[in-house]
Amino acid sequence: MLLAGAAIGLALASLGLLEERPDPERLPPEAAAVVGDRTIRRVDYQRVLAGVAGDLRSPVDETVRRRVLDRMIDEELLVQRALELGLAVIDRRVRGELTAGLIDSIVAEVDGAPPSAADVERHYEENRDFFTRPGRLRARTLYFSTRRGDQDPRGPALERARTARSRLLAGEAVDSVETALADRQVSPIPDTLLPASKIRDYVGPSVLEALLEIEAGTWSEPIEAGGGVHLATLVEREPSIAPPLSEIEALVRQDLQRRRGDEALRAYLDDLEARTPILIDETVFADPPAPAD
Repeated sequence: MLLAGAAIGLALASLGLLEERPDPERLPPEAAAVVGDRTIRRVDYQRVLAGVAGDLRSPVDETVRRRVLDRMIDEELLVQRALELGLAVIDRRVRGELTAGLIDSIVAEVDGAPPSAADVERHYEENRDFFTRPGRLRARTLYFSTRRGDQDPRGPALERARTARSRLLAGEAVDSVETALADRQVSPIPDTLLPASKIRDYVGPSVLEALLEIEAGTWSEPIEAGGGVHLATLVEREPSIAPPLSEIEALVRQDLQRRRGDEALRAYLDDLEARTPILIDETVFADPPAPAD
């Protein structure tokens, strides 16, 4: 259907080039051409022509000007034919492009007026938590594997972890306790300040939760997780930092423009919903029926 529509559209465009051109005086003053009941605006034609002129090395003459408008007429013919064939309804790719184009036009209206310095500063103050950099942690863990169970001559993992914690609290060196009682860790936490999300990648959520609850310099209770038992200590905690506006002004301005675009789109959709009858079958939200035996 699309190919047939394209062929028909191109055929109509070709016939139109051979017919007598309409009297320019009968066109609306803002129109470069009228195709059916649709107007190709002069400003749109000039914008496309300027883009073509920028790509050409030779001067733009009447032939080029006519060719540009002819191509715009061809495009309009094909668009109208595609709409007649219902492609905007049945083709998800076409629907997606139409939706994206309309969203871009709505957001572009907001982007046309850049926020003032006062707007940016007010947005920063109202959303300071959003722009605050999370604190970082330096941590260390000991791992006691449960794979050997009671066969381990050093004792079960949980028992070894409890013994290790007692020796650590008594002041024994961490390295010596680890050598005597713990097992090798495949991916130990690097000895540096890291965001909590990164530490979670190394030790999992249970150990991270324990690290967030203890004070620096103390050891957690044994934590059973990930096929073993862990002891965790917080070596250093860096607090959250809110960078000054001068350092992140570009980021704040970008976020403000993005939120304004989102608000404009939401307002536009709310207006459409208010003007458009919408019926919803509430049964589609019910749990699906259980499969038959």
